[in-house]
Amino acid sequence: MQEFKKFIMRGNVVDMAVGIVIGAAFGAIIKSLVADIIMPPIGLLLGGVDFANLYALLKAGDPAGPYASLADAQAAGAVTINYGVFINTIISFLIVAFVIFLIVKSINRMQEEEPAPPAEPTTKECPFCHTEIPIKATRCPHCTSALDG
Repeated sequence: MQEFKKFIMRGNVVDMAVGIVIGAAFGAIIKSLVADIIMPPIGLLLGGVDFANLYALLKAGDPAGPYASLADAQAAGAVTINYGVFINTIISFLIVAFVIFLIVKSINRMQEEEPAPPAEPTTKECPFCHTEIPIKATRCPHCTSALDG
């Protein structure tokens, strides 16, 4: 039991648990945003379509259709393809992916380090033979010319 307690109290396990809980709550918020805020105006623009009730009936249930809503079809035991719910889920995913992209982008921007100042030069060019020589050299090792400073 002591080892389990030690494992659970490690920082990365607690961080992961907090992330999962916040992610689940965020997912519920996004689902509500899509279903309750975004999709109703889109459905209104498309002629009063409720995306949550868009489905394709594969097999009628008991009693047989037509059904006024997806919930009625499911209550009757009908077999359906719920493409309206799938559209809502895709839109939810796109919103979550966009928000995560923005979060990652802002974290990367915060973690960017300022570029280091350029290093002091360690070599210079001989004015006579134009070869690279140490900056402290007073005589060129290639052409043996005396250098100033």
